[in-house]
Amino acid sequence: MTQVFLDGQSLTIEQVDLVSHHPEVRVQLADTCIPGILKSANAVAELAARGEVAYGITTGFGAFKDRVIPSDQVETLQENILLSHAVGVGDYLDDATVRAMLLIRANTLARGYSGIRLETLNLLLALLNANILPLIPEKGSLGASGDLAPLAHMALPLIGKGTVRWQGRELPASEALTAAGLTPVHLAAKEGLALTNGTTLMTALGALLCGQADILLRTANLAAALTLEAQNGTVWAFHEAVHRLRPQPGQQETAAYFRLLLQGSQFTRPHDPKNIQDAYTLRCIPQVHGAVKHVLDQSRETISIELNAVTDNPLVLEAEDGSPMVISGGNFHGEPLAFCLDFLNIALTDLGNMSERRIAKLVDSRCDSLTYPPFLTEHGGVNSGFMLLQYTAAALSSENKTLSHPASTDSIPSSGNVEDHVSMGPNAALHGREIMKNLNTIIAIELFSAAQALDFRLQKQPDARMGEITRQAYALIRTEVPFIPQDTLLHPHLEKLMVMVRAGQFAALTPDLN
Repeated sequence: MTQVFLDGQSLTIEQVDLVSHHPEVRVQLADTCIPGILKSANAVAELAARGEVAYGITTGFGAFKDRVIPSDQVETLQENILLSHAVGVGDYLDDATVRAMLLIRANTLARGYSGIRLETLNLLLALLNANILPLIPEKGSLGASGDLAPLAHMALPLIGKGTVRWQGRELPASEALTAAGLTPVHLAAKEGLALTNGTTLMTALGALLCGQADILLRTANLAAALTLEAQNGTVWAFHEAVHRLRPQPGQQETAAYFRLLLQGSQFTRPHDPKNIQDAYTLRCIPQVHGAVKHVLDQSRETISIELNAVTDNPLVLEAEDGSPMVISGGNFHGEPLAFCLDFLNIALTDLGNMSERRIAKLVDSRCDSLTYPPFLTEHGGVNSGFMLLQYTAAALSSENKTLSHPASTDSIPSSGNVEDHVSMGPNAALHGREIMKNLNTIIAIELFSAAQALDFRLQKQPDARMGEITRQAYALIRTEVPFIPQDTLLHPHLEKLMVMVRAGQFAALTPDLN
């Protein structure tokens, strides 16, 4: 059985993806982190027993930061934060995102600076391992003071409240815990705040987006290579000498990547004085797709750091004399994630823009290469061919342009203006998820169209050879989707390709970009 051990310092995006999509994977705390967890929890208990003023431990939250809480109400305070903050709205997050949130929150708390008790943290992991998943509405977080509302919904089952999804049913958390042999906890000082205060939703969505973005970038590169062959394009624009003179991160790598994808192809043209260069969406693939790769790498770096960061407030530290020290800071602020997610959304939107323009060229009635008929149908007029597929791609590309408006440029103060600047990072992450869905479809349409165009070329040149990797991609398309000789219902074929793209079947044909 596959296991993932959490120590608060070494969780990776790949592990998040693994645990999120495979409930059979077991997660547990590494022995090395347990002393720190115990020490932090004991420090909080000591401060609470002494009645010292410490934010969120013996005071209220947000604008109530100056309200000192009587010692007999400290535990009530922690339960109340879950009850009062669980006010999210919208559709429930999918299971993979919820599992990612449980995993990332547990890893953050395992660092030993949050004051949570070992038994509470172990119950959080027990929910994950039993696949008892809290129902978490996707909207309601401002991305500063942490993802408060989503995390409150996530933590409710720990006290036997809220609703969960378990074994295909939605039921009260108390019933699911009893059936699974688990017992709710009574939260101690600081625990409610430790569970709700952090960038967990943003980080979970961002980590999963990075994994899918990598698949889509690889597939977009492959689709573009197929389109270049369909258009009888030239590979001269990918010549090493060109890209050596502009060593932008991603550009040289992408050019080399395309030389590999198209190696041995007889469907690309050599240097032709009468047809020197292609349109930008073919000629500038290394410059644009390479820039997308660079943004994705930067996003992965930021999110990888966040996976192993302590993002709640206050932090339980140790003074020079060894005594407990509680410091209020701002590690819950999601701006680093909001910025990188906004930038990733912009980059992925432009990847879709490139693909849509190549689709338009594939179906254009004024095809420059004269290698296939207008709209990819032999008998145009009575048949519309692939005309409307480009409409769909254009609609989705346009929607992505709206969705990629930067969320981080907005801020609405909250909590009596104490929390007077917020990141809106969760909005960026949720927009990114929609952009990714649209991009998946756009790329599937390009694959569909390029294969159709290549069939017309193959009819004229049956003995000509495609590139080694593009040939494999073409063959994979034809395992599920046939050549379309006349108008028929195209939607089922497109759906099949969308599923294949999303599952990474085309990306698996490509070499590692790194």
